[in-house]
Amino acid sequence: MIRRGGTFVAGLLTGLLAAGLVILLTSPDRGQPILLLPLPTPHPMRVHVSGSVVVPGVYAMPQGSIVQDALRAAGGPTDGTALEAVNLAQTIHEGERLYFPNQSELATTGATAFPAVVGPADSAAGDRIDLNQATAPELEMLPGIGPSLAQKIVDFRDQEGPFGSVEDLMDVPGIGPAKMEAVKELIVVK
Repeated sequence: MIRRGGTFVAGLLTGLLAAGLVILLTSPDRGQPILLLPLPTPHPMRVHVSGSVVVPGVYAMPQGSIVQDALRAAGGPTDGTALEAVNLAQTIHEGERLYFPNQSELATTGATAFPAVVGPADSAAGDRIDLNQATAPELEMLPGIGPSLAQKIVDFRDQEGPFGSVEDLMDVPGIGPAKMEAVKELIVVK
């Protein structure tokens, strides 16, 4: 009796195994496996470093950088830079202008501290970007303007002619009221 039961169980298992093998071999292709890619690297932000530094200019900085990182990128301070007047630990953001005063400026103004980050509201008219002369990389310095949109602005200007006013920037596809509000104090038409 036990032998007969063992034969039955062995036959049942063999039948199930054979059925599973047939189903596996005759089933349709299940597609390609999903490939998991690493998260994209955030694009670097661009900041303008000026004042008492070795090489003033525009620098691409990784997200999360601080004022001290931008100072290093610009070759470090020159002799007489008033580093004690600047918060080197301040986090920087896309499109900001960082200014490093020298000791004589500190003495002249009588100030004990300078803001390292000079925001858009502090930009002088001479620091504004001329829409009719700017290159795509220069336009990318504006907040919210990436490489693609900067190129659209240049292409629009090339096709339609020079901008007559700052408000004409709204005619460029991709420039809406929010972007216009963010850049209007930073641009000029000459």
